Amino acid sequence: MSNAVKFSEPTAVVNVSAHRTGSEVSIKVRDTGHGIPREHLMSIFERFRQLDSSTTRQRGGLGLGLAIVRYLVEAHGGTVSADSEGLGTGATFTVTLPTHIDAIAADVAAPEQRAEFRVLQGLRILVVDDDDDARDVIADLLRQAGATVTTASSAADGFAALEREPPHVLISDIGMPGEDGYSLLARVRALPPERGGDVPAIALTAFARPEDVRNVLDAGFQLHIAKPVMSDALLRAVRVWARQG
Repeated sequence: MSNAVKFSEPTAVVNVSAHRTGSEVSIKVRDTGHGIPREHLMSIFERFRQLDSSTTRQRGGLGLGLAIVRYLVEAHGGTVSADSEGLGTGATFTVTLPTHIDAIAADVAAPEQRAEFRVLQGLRILVVDDDDDARDVIADLLRQAGATVTTASSAADGFAALEREPPHVLISDIGMPGEDGYSLLARVRALPPERGGDVPAIALTAFARPEDVRNVLDAGFQLHIAKPVMSDALLRAVRVWARQG
């Protein structure tokens, strides 16, 4: 809402609406202001990104606002997007979040009931973790939810598996011997998109300090999840990021 006002003339109109569809609530902020070139719609959520990068631009800010919006929304299992027909046409920002009542219902459901939902049916997930027990537990959970799961016990094996068949979502530990999760993702991001270079990546790690979260996101992971993880939280995150990818 702040941006809608900031980047609109005094005579512009800002409209805020919300509606629920199934288990999601969508909130839209629509304005009749300056608008956004369509080629920039995907990049405006990046950190320090300003459409007007000149030193004489009229409006201040560091270009962090929308990046923070995206981080907070995704941390709650939601998505955020922008749409505009171009300069002079206004813009619409949409935030979609899972409803609280559905999250409560999922948390209290029995494990065998949750498995029946098969919410990950048709998805390919790659799990990379050097801990055999942790890897097996995560893989079993994902398979019960309907996913096809490939596992790897090292970053090298994980990269080879990804090259053979790019997954819909990559889940990787950070602390691994020889090559850690950061190095693995750097190698993955160097691949072209058609070979899996843009795969949504979730860091599932025991490193859970604030600086660890920042390091994970800076490295190119979409999400940081601390071990031990609640099963419903992991399934929800995988479903959200598979849809994004």
